[in-house]
Amino acid sequence: MESAVPTLVHTPKDQNGALIFDSNMMRKASEIPKEFLWPSDDLITTAEEELKEPLVDLAVLKSGNHEAIASAAQLVREACVKHGFFQVTNHCVDQELIDAAYQEVDTIFGLPIERKLAARRKPGSISGYSGAHSDRYSSKLPWKECFSFKYSHTDHTHSQIIHYFSSLFGQDLHRTGSVYQKYCDSMKELSFAIMELLAISLGLDRMYIKTFFEDGKSIMRCNSYPPCNNSSLTLGTGPHSDPTSLTILHQDQVGGLEVYLDNKWFAVRPRPDAFVINIGDTFMALSNGKYKSCLHRALVNREVERKSLVYFVNPKEDKTVKPPEKLCSSQEERKYPDFTWSDLYQFTQNHYRADVSTLHGFIPWFIAGKPSKY
Repeated sequence: MESAVPTLVHTPKDQNGALIFDSNMMRKASEIPKEFLWPSDDLITTAEEELKEPLVDLAVLKSGNHEAIASAAQLVREACVKHGFFQVTNHCVDQELIDAAYQEVDTIFGLPIERKLAARRKPGSISGYSGAHSDRYSSKLPWKECFSFKYSHTDHTHSQIIHYFSSLFGQDLHRTGSVYQKYCDSMKELSFAIMELLAISLGLDRMYIKTFFEDGKSIMRCNSYPPCNNSSLTLGTGPHSDPTSLTILHQDQVGGLEVYLDNKWFAVRPRPDAFVINIGDTFMALSNGKYKSCLHRALVNREVERKSLVYFVNPKEDKTVKPPEKLCSSQEERKYPDFTWSDLYQFTQNHYRADVSTLHGFIPWFIAGKPSKY
């Protein structure tokens, strides 16, 4: 890790005082703005080890081989109890579609800064462009750009994402919307397959979890992490656990995703033929704490851009998150109160910056009646 902090530079700000993250300017800068400096505790170097998460073959779900299905479910269970991460292969998502989705990442973030700023997400909204989350925070900014949008599980027109892109960018990004429409349709089917395996691993009816999420609304996010000349002083994404239910991630071959386990940071190896799956806080509550939402972060590369495609699975906003009775024995107390996804979402958007303690911070706020000042 570099020991000397370089001279700080000042970046332009908008009329609201939010920093403007111009990736073309940032990637060439020899100095780093103070807003992107992270505390040394968050910048602890990797343990030079890879996470030993299982590689689960999803083809077994259609094989009819009960022994193979049980074996795959056991791998998932062991991973989710220990750290909440595993990877899946034979996922039935076409590689050409994945490649096309990465190409459209370049399309979005290659737009002129003026067009990206015009597509910024509005306060309280998840959808739209964000440069380093500077619209929400003023320090410990992540060295990245992201573009997010919602995807309803119950909209069967196969055009909701196309309409969103057309409304935001006109016809210029029609192909982009079409690609992500197909990608999200594939992610929904993949998430439902994973949920079958999760249900089996928890000893539940195979369709229980899938049914719970069938009418939900997920979030798709494209991430671009530009190269940084002072990559050891900042982070692409700070240490946090996902407040959502289930995360399906495809990362390019640059690497940078890390998981905190046993007081060390472990790298998650990029696999072009696999998706990384991790448990989020909402699913941890749904499992009554049996499955873990794990602390993770993303590093920045000094020389090359890193890109990732992330699909966050969520239940319907007003659906009560409550573990099934089978996961709550008479000798085992409920670990979390009943709440809705919209309650937790409101908390993370307006009152709390997601970290490893999001759920622990959420509970007293929720019990106190969701006070506006917190």
